Amino acid sequence: MLSRCDPIKGAAVALLTLSIQGAWAQETRMNLFKIVTIKDEIVVGLSAEELQALGGNDASAVAHALAQKGDLTVWQYNVHRGPNGELQLAPTAKIGILANASLRVEPYTTPCQIVPHP
Repeated sequence: MLSRCDPIKGAAVALLTLSIQGAWAQETRMNLFKIVTIKDEIVVGLSAEELQALGGNDASAVAHALAQKGDLTVWQYNVHRGPNGELQLAPTAKIGILANASLRVEPYTTPCQIVPHP
């Protein structure tokens, strides 16, 4: 037999689970950028800590760091299907990008779930 407290306990557990998932999503939030050259475009992901190490938190910080250093190592992201069949952006390879006069760095947004890189 169910008591009156069972639905309240269930709601509390659900609320706690959602808040933990929300906190995990904030901790692992990835910032995506599109790197554009004459030949192609790629999407790369940087964590908040990686962006701060570059000296900012936006596309201009990435572009500035690339111009100063001449190259950066980042994770390339591509669209894949997740375990539940949903589309998601996931890291596929750690790559090096080189500074180039025709390079452009843009913020990139997506409706897909973003998988954090290792």
